[in-house]
Amino acid sequence: MIFEWLIIGGGIHGVHIAARLIDEADVKAENIRIVDPGKNLLERWKSCTETTGMGFLRSPSVHNLATEPMSLMALAESLDVPKSELFAPPYNRPSLQFFNEHCARVISRFNLDTLHVQGRAINAKMTCDYSQIELCSGEEIFAKNVVLAMGASEQPFWPKWANNGGDRVHHIFDPKFQGMPTKRESIAVVGGGISAGQVALRLQKQGNEVHLVSRHEIREHQFDSEPGWLGPRYMNGFSKEKDFNIRRKMITHARHRGSLPPDVNNSLQQAIICDQITRHECGISNLKLVADGICLEMNDGSTLQVERILLATGFATNRPGGGIC
Repeated sequence: MIFEWLIIGGGIHGVHIAARLIDEADVKAENIRIVDPGKNLLERWKSCTETTGMGFLRSPSVHNLATEPMSLMALAESLDVPKSELFAPPYNRPSLQFFNEHCARVISRFNLDTLHVQGRAINAKMTCDYSQIELCSGEEIFAKNVVLAMGASEQPFWPKWANNGGDRVHHIFDPKFQGMPTKRESIAVVGGGISAGQVALRLQKQGNEVHLVSRHEIREHQFDSEPGWLGPRYMNGFSKEKDFNIRRKMITHARHRGSLPPDVNNSLQQAIICDQITRHECGISNLKLVADGICLEMNDGSTLQVERILLATGFATNRPGGGIC
């Protein structure tokens, strides 16, 4: 059978694209398949956000997986729950729990879980009429249109100095992450963005001795890119650009990488002022394993000894079909 559409990636974008194809492009569900290695759709999204301890999303309520921008607000109005439990100001940013509940409803509405093929695409062959996609299981899927929606969630970025840390160093976005402490420990959280801030706050609330290490000062931005990218202000120029390499550079330049929204920053600054989290603004040059932990050697000549390191250094910027940008 040749499907009309094959979506590779069952995360936020893959699920939303499938919903739009069915609801707005009148594509029959049986003509769509979603390939993703997870047992369930959105598996990586849920595992990553759970690890960070995220309470509320950074994005506003209109950014959701339904085809109607106000769908999340409409669901909230139908529930007998105070709005303050579902959204945080500004821009009605939904709680992670409520957002995930809404996602589940979108998946159920369009029966998207029945379209999920658990597997990993490893090869593709193109003909004039269709694409032939090979999965790691040996299965082949034929489709007239293929959408790549893999993201970078399986490409956590590891600094070179961290490679010799053994089982005391973990990346919070490793697909097999099991690095959360089971008892009180001294922990260095490495990273300067929202995930680093959220993880540091989570660990602090659990009673750990937390050190937040980043190369740069804390950068505050409400969103991870300017709102103008949602409309013609920036998108007109982007749409006119036909060179995909230049487009990728435009996307990279537009992102506020390593930044925190005001609410996370406020909580973090309060914890720092109260000596609940220790802040280190310095790069790391090396690490050494010592008898009772790890000694970090900083670029300014100082050292920091902890029992565990959690990397919140984001993802490598590899892209499908290209190298690192």
